[in-house]
Amino acid sequence: MITIRPAAQRGFADHGWLKSRHTFSFAEYYHPEHMGFRGLRVINEDRVAPGKGFGTHSHRDMEIISYVLDGALQHKDSLGTGSVIRPGDVQRMSAGTGVSHSEFNGSSSQPVHFLQIWIIPRARGLQPGYEQKAFPQEAKNGKLLLVASPDGHDGSLTLNADARLYAGILGPGHSAELPLPAGRHAWVQVVSGELQLGDRTLTSGDGAALSDEPAVHLRGTTGGEVLVFDLA
Repeated sequence: MITIRPAAQRGFADHGWLKSRHTFSFAEYYHPEHMGFRGLRVINEDRVAPGKGFGTHSHRDMEIISYVLDGALQHKDSLGTGSVIRPGDVQRMSAGTGVSHSEFNGSSSQPVHFLQIWIIPRARGLQPGYEQKAFPQEAKNGKLLLVASPDGHDGSLTLNADARLYAGILGPGHSAELPLPAGRHAWVQVVSGELQLGDRTLTSGDGAALSDEPAVHLRGTTGGEVLVFDLA
């Protein structure tokens, strides 16, 4: 079964300095039919104005992934980490027993456009942690590249969750397939452009939940970037 979550039906918050689209219920946006999918709890598409950002705030018991599309996001946290996340980078912060952090757009002219993703961890009360890696565009061209997994397989980030995250860039005519063993589910999130999921057309911001399907079949039409979550 494939269920489409159209981009236009997502929640929306406009805070002036921040414009955010919520695939699932988040903050003041609540929809009882969209509370997450399996262990995937949050996908927010955020745009942060120049010189603005999220002040220091705290999280617990969540795996938080940042995937920057444009601009540069400055990160600081109570673990002592200071970093800048740019397009091609993937950041994983394990909140565990508790961590405080801030995210800021240090540019005076360019907005930051990024996806904030939350995944429920395998257990509560884990040790907080941080990891960031760069995955160049050429490594994602024409295929689905593993960028996060429970065991850090093939140089991916290590997730404290039974989930795997793949990123791909599929140009016109390019195709990619991800087999789904029995009992596994998938969420497809189109980051940009237009793709075919089976016989369905998805465009930027669209998502799709897959259950009881043998595989995820994707094909580039005009071409686009996509994230695919393999979930328990």
